[in-house]
Amino acid sequence: MTEQLAGTADAQSGTPGTPGTESGTPQPPGAGTTAALPTDFPSRAPEELSTPLAQLDPEIAGFIDAELGRQREGLEMIASENHTATAVMEAQGSVLTNKYAEGYPGRRYYGGCEFVDEVERLAIARVKDLFGAAFANVQPHSGAQANASVMHALIRPGDTVLGLDLAHGGHLTHGMKLNFSGRLYDIVAYGVDDDTHRVDMAEVARLAREHQPKLIVAGWSAYSRQLDFAEFRRIADEVGAYLMVDMAHFAGLVAGKVFTGNEDPVPHAHVVTTTTHKSLRGPRGGMVLATEEYAPSVDRGCPMVLGGPLSHVMAAKAVAFAEARQDGFRTYAQQVADNAQSLAQGFLSRGADLVTGGTDNHLVLLDVSKFGLTGRQAESALLDAGVVTNRNSVPNDPNGAWYTSGIRLGTPALTTRGFGHDEFDAVADLIVTVLQNTEPGTTKAGGPSKASYSLGDGVADKVRAASAEMLDKHPLYPGLDLA
Repeated sequence: MTEQLAGTADAQSGTPGTPGTESGTPQPPGAGTTAALPTDFPSRAPEELSTPLAQLDPEIAGFIDAELGRQREGLEMIASENHTATAVMEAQGSVLTNKYAEGYPGRRYYGGCEFVDEVERLAIARVKDLFGAAFANVQPHSGAQANASVMHALIRPGDTVLGLDLAHGGHLTHGMKLNFSGRLYDIVAYGVDDDTHRVDMAEVARLAREHQPKLIVAGWSAYSRQLDFAEFRRIADEVGAYLMVDMAHFAGLVAGKVFTGNEDPVPHAHVVTTTTHKSLRGPRGGMVLATEEYAPSVDRGCPMVLGGPLSHVMAAKAVAFAEARQDGFRTYAQQVADNAQSLAQGFLSRGADLVTGGTDNHLVLLDVSKFGLTGRQAESALLDAGVVTNRNSVPNDPNGAWYTSGIRLGTPALTTRGFGHDEFDAVADLIVTVLQNTEPGTTKAGGPSKASYSLGDGVADKVRAASAEMLDKHPLYPGLDLA
């Protein structure tokens, strides 16, 4: 070994005539030698392949177990979150995670895809039946990726896109300047009426005629009413634009036949994008629905933003689509909407202010200005009391997008647990109690703070106890044990 190392050193120095060189050209270490193969490599699969998570990585197992406890013990009211079925999680945690499947069923760039082909075909067939769509692509990993794929498929950089202003309830992929949509395209935003806080379709039509967009985007992330998609299509046809509807938040209400007619985007839009979680209650993921005419364009657009699809997630999507076709899901979707009405009335009857004055879908947007708080203070105080929300801008928000003046609350997750009218009224009471007993803090300079706050003594414990009484009646994943 000593001689070999010495020869290698000479070769690296480039000394002519030394071992391992040819005409003085340096050679890599070990050139001209044959390395001995290890003889102690195991001839069977490593034990790690079948070691339970709690043994293999107790730290991660501990965090997952803690998250399960958090979900069980808190009032989950973030409008974009839900509790998916254990069967969905079982499919997502399957051996399908091992398989690459770039391409489409029957047209893959990898061998051994015969079973993932069937999984993807089944997911496509189920979701087309669920929404009455002519075409579906279930590969996108997220709603944002679905939106990006459609934009890449239908329009070009520099084209004009007309979408709902993020500050008025839109989504960052509908034209926010820091997002790809705002960087690649010329964005024109429509907003809501200053008085009613509802989308003004006459203003949408005016902007479309003035700016002649190539794409009109309808949909929302924080808007508590419905939209008339037939009217959006009429405007799009008038100016020669594509209509893309982002139904990520309300896909479950469409699947459950709560939104029908002009409020169902599938018969009216050229292309519909969505997530598969939120109100649809599936795994985290995205998908695209379209008319047959635009199927080739969408299939070409998806590879521009993703490589290999996630076969295990497509399987989980297929399971969720099967669940959503059952009568029980329609009952659930209607209850989500009914519970949102109960929550809204609970707030209004206690003197709280709601953007648009109520709701027609699964969420409410509560303006906390009346309580002398910012959205950030309200979100934090509620979290102290075990109520999980997210702060959100209200139209023309004086506190900006970080501190905000509102909080967004949704009913899908608690409805999944079995909450009904009386419980959502009680939840509204608990939330108002927290807000009424929260005081804004002061900055180091002595001025009012937009972040710090103080919650009255005993309020958090009182609210947590009342919440626990309701939550204990509706246990979450009672048979799930991660220990």
